[in-house]
Amino acid sequence: MTNDIEKKLFIGPKLRRLRRDLGLNQTKMAEDLGISPSYVNLMERNQRPVSAQILIRLADVYDLDVKMLATGEDDRSLAEVSELMRDPIFQDLAVPAQEMRDLVETCPSLALAMQRLYQAYQQTQRGPEDGIVAVPAFEPVEAVRSAIETARNYFPELDEAAETLAAELGEPGADLFAALAARLQARHGVRVRVVPSEVMTGALRRFDRHRRHLLLSEMLGASGRTFGAAFQLATLEQAAALDAAVEASALIDPTARRMFRVFLANYFAGAVLMPYGRFFAAAESSRYDIAMLGRRFGASFEQVCHRLTTLQRPSAKGVPFFMIRVDDAGNVSKRHASGRFHLSRYGGTCPLWNLHETFRTPSTILTQQLEMPDGSRFFSVASAVAGTPQPLPRREARFAIGLVCEMKYAARLAYADGHADEPIPIGTNCRLCERTDCVQRAEPPAARPILIDEWIRGNVPFRFDPRRRREAEA
Repeated sequence: MTNDIEKKLFIGPKLRRLRRDLGLNQTKMAEDLGISPSYVNLMERNQRPVSAQILIRLADVYDLDVKMLATGEDDRSLAEVSELMRDPIFQDLAVPAQEMRDLVETCPSLALAMQRLYQAYQQTQRGPEDGIVAVPAFEPVEAVRSAIETARNYFPELDEAAETLAAELGEPGADLFAALAARLQARHGVRVRVVPSEVMTGALRRFDRHRRHLLLSEMLGASGRTFGAAFQLATLEQAAALDAAVEASALIDPTARRMFRVFLANYFAGAVLMPYGRFFAAAESSRYDIAMLGRRFGASFEQVCHRLTTLQRPSAKGVPFFMIRVDDAGNVSKRHASGRFHLSRYGGTCPLWNLHETFRTPSTILTQQLEMPDGSRFFSVASAVAGTPQPLPRREARFAIGLVCEMKYAARLAYADGHADEPIPIGTNCRLCERTDCVQRAEPPAARPILIDEWIRGNVPFRFDPRRRREAEA
């Protein structure tokens, strides 16, 4: 009896999400699994368990790793909900971790709504007194980021179309740019030209619709030129697919819709450079060697890292990564995630994370084990990269790229071999972090009262009582 119970799982929300990702209705899934549609409905509502036999059938029929159903969770959303619940406005609730997990797994749409409401609240706290001009509660950039996260940064129709195109063009690499240019000319009458930077007047890519010329700046490197040609092909050959994906996103704001369409064309371009099947196989066989993947597919370090966050095909899932890009002033300009990390939406960057040290050692890949205040551990791979070269006297932008996964996936990475260092404790941001021993703290935690003692100068910038809440002083 006990063994039978141990073989059964209540994973209704995950099963429902899998079915929707596969584009199936309950009747079709029931037919595939050899059970009744009513039983599928009961399993999805957690009124019947998913037995070991059904798990095996799921693996056979849909060619998937059942571990993502049996032990997985919507980690990224859980991290974001846990992160926002640390805000002082929720300090009196003390919501247990299991309740947050129940919300994410059972009611994912409500969890997303909660994240959006919190984001709107954050925007209302920003104003001229902070040196920031107030913006609409759900501005286009954040709306697009939310649409990307809702899709888990994976767009199967575009991936499949890109794979088909890449197969028609031949092997990826140095010759791909020429193949893309030839296709643009032959099928669309578009001539690709690389022109001097002064002609481009600050632009890197420009499409002249009247003369049918795609102009690419000479300042673009090989991977940038290939990407630009693939982007243009996406707008010409995948217009219907791009429009359909925009409609499916339910975005309303016109600016957000246009921005999302550009993102999708970029997504397609990256998938042409790094076709899903070949790229996933190479990533697994090389154990996610970013430099090797870049050489094999003619892509930049940043392009490879971005592509690694999209490997979410149910039958061929890669390591779920979180990617972040920051400049040398600490501003976050890009976040993409297929896995959870506490900085995925609301966090800044902690100075204890060696992501920032990459600026001192360009072209060197730094690794680090990280531990968040809740005890969760992650593995980080980071490197500094230069943006597109600029004519003098301007200098190119400089960025640090961080790629992070949970420690349970680190064994799949070559970078983790022999990495025996103790994890470095970091925080989401100073406002939410309550570590008492951080010498680089920039501001005190919002929920704790500051302790002022003119007779003591400690190692840390702010002293506070971790046992007391700020309201206790009132």
